[in-house]
Amino acid sequence: MNYLVIMGVAGCGKSSFAAALGQKLGLPVIEGDHFHSASSREKMRSGQSLTDLDRAAWLLTLSEQWDLYPDGAILACSALRANYRDVLRAQCPSLFFIHLTIGLEDAQTRVMQRAEHFFNPSLVQSQFATLESPASEARVLTLNAMTTLAQLTDLAQRWLAQQPISLNEPQVRTKIS
Repeated sequence: MNYLVIMGVAGCGKSSFAAALGQKLGLPVIEGDHFHSASSREKMRSGQSLTDLDRAAWLLTLSEQWDLYPDGAILACSALRANYRDVLRAQCPSLFFIHLTIGLEDAQTRVMQRAEHFFNPSLVQSQFATLESPASEARVLTLNAMTTLAQLTDLAQRWLAQQPISLNEPQVRTKIS
């Protein structure tokens, strides 16, 4: 396992979990929120949901980040729809996903507690409406976001240790054309 996405709706703890797991695994963390355009940040700040078009360039930029980390990395990214995950997989076919699940009320509470984040709490419901569960997809682990970080990290490490990686499958492809 060298490349991993921590995914889920706003407020599930993607960034915190990615940081904790990255520290345990010795992998750098890519914070997906840092790559949103200024216009997308402003839309979210004002309570407007992003469209697939808004997310398209962002996802391509994120998928290209794998090339900067030849020894692996962890990406914290909502990856709400199957086609968003497919964009990320196109650049890195052996990508693993950990989906943090959380209830609407808990997610809203957590988002409202984030003082300096651009994501407007009014958008939490739209994240749930957009989410397409990755449960039936390959290389996906689903965990309860309300579990402690220590427990999440332990569960993830045990799962990742059991995952086979094909020696014939390239870890990272060249640029998407």
